[in-house]
Amino acid sequence: MSGAGKSTVLDALEDMGWDVVDNLPADLLEAFVRGEGQCRTAPAAVGMDVRSRGFDPDALHQQIHSISGVQPEILYLDCSESELLRRYDETRRVHPLAPDRPAEDGIARERRLTFPLRTAADSVIDTTELSPTDLRDELRHRYGDDSDQPVLTVASFAFARGISRTADLVFDLRFLPNPHWIDELRPLTGEDEPVRSYLEQEPAWSETMDRIEALLIDWIPRYWAAGKSYVTVAFGCTGGRHRSVAGAIEMAERLRRAGFAPNVRHRDLASPPRDTIERQPGRLPESEDELSR
Repeated sequence: MSGAGKSTVLDALEDMGWDVVDNLPADLLEAFVRGEGQCRTAPAAVGMDVRSRGFDPDALHQQIHSISGVQPEILYLDCSESELLRRYDETRRVHPLAPDRPAEDGIARERRLTFPLRTAADSVIDTTELSPTDLRDELRHRYGDDSDQPVLTVASFAFARGISRTADLVFDLRFLPNPHWIDELRPLTGEDEPVRSYLEQEPAWSETMDRIEALLIDWIPRYWAAGKSYVTVAFGCTGGRHRSVAGAIEMAERLRRAGFAPNVRHRDLASPPRDTIERQPGRLPESEDELSR
């Protein structure tokens, strides 16, 4: 999808030593791959979208698999419509399929046009929630040298801002006491020791972490054996600043001690604390001070 991060992907792969070309005409694909009559020994990445001359989503899969002597892979970059609209609005660029119409018309047309390619893709990355740095990290783990174990990401998020779209496993920590309603803890986050100490005093905390750790240590190798190379475990709480962050940090530490090498991402950590977000539907205030807020 135009605007989903193709330039970022190509830049990242080029930094990793790949031969890279963008918007290559489709009829030059085989000539690029073979170079001077021989297949390239370095990995090669060809960026294509609806602007590429001769781009045919229905025929591309067969075209790249007809090139002998190579191991082809199609990576499709996807993104939600709302995020694509935000990016087009932010960059003030015109969608290539809607030069004289609203960008959402071009996005809808492009999604229909590239649907066969998405279906045929070997892998799909949804960049909706990924910053350029996060996307580069994902590519480095997928296509870098460290491939002896699955790529494991432990993330935190706020249910109030929508469930994580990229998570394979989601654990809801909203049953734990919320540090937001403790005055001295409200401005802090789950990265701070006072917040973690507060949660560790809750009897359910250690038991919960122990059970999740045992589950993940058992399941992650099973994902690997089944051929799933990328696993994201997400912890959610109401505001995404305290319980979920502390949970993600502790679980990453536990998994490292167990021999894994997880990445840690906090989707909503930078969001400001807000009483209106933290007050869950049907939840009664815990004090008169909270009621006044």
